[in-house]
Amino acid sequence: MDEIILRALEPEDLDVLYSIENDIELWNVGYTTVPYSRYLLHDYIANSTCDIYADKQLRLLAVTKDGGDVVGIVDITDYNPQHNRAELGLVVRRQYRNMGYGSVIVKQMIEYAHQVIHLHQLYVVVDIENTPSIDLFKNNGFRLSHYLEDWLYDGEKYRKAVFLTLFL
Repeated sequence: MDEIILRALEPEDLDVLYSIENDIELWNVGYTTVPYSRYLLHDYIANSTCDIYADKQLRLLAVTKDGGDVVGIVDITDYNPQHNRAELGLVVRRQYRNMGYGSVIVKQMIEYAHQVIHLHQLYVVVDIENTPSIDLFKNNGFRLSHYLEDWLYDGEKYRKAVFLTLFL
């Protein structure tokens, strides 16, 4: 496994961001339910300050240190400065799954959240059937907080999710 670095989005990342955001299989595990246009994503990249305090979110690409291949994308969203907490989101691209990259990315984000933005708590919301993701977060210190009944809707049925938290 190559070493991973996290970096801000660049204009040349438009194609990879477009493919991740428009992957219909990912819509069932997150909050996205509509396709994003290249124009909208280009605008997002161009106007994002990469400042969590201004944007209330932070989106980074996880890339291999040597080759710069995009392994995945990671977000801190719903940043709440009053309570020092935020939601963590992660997508590891299909060809890099089950290789340990997810854990490396989560560890780097935990360190960043604690040491740089001084969060007290990170949380994740995961479909109950997504056991690889649940295991990933549990193996990195997140604890099951509670279940969320009928939390995610896939267009046909509502599904239960789990709410996992990590105190930093």
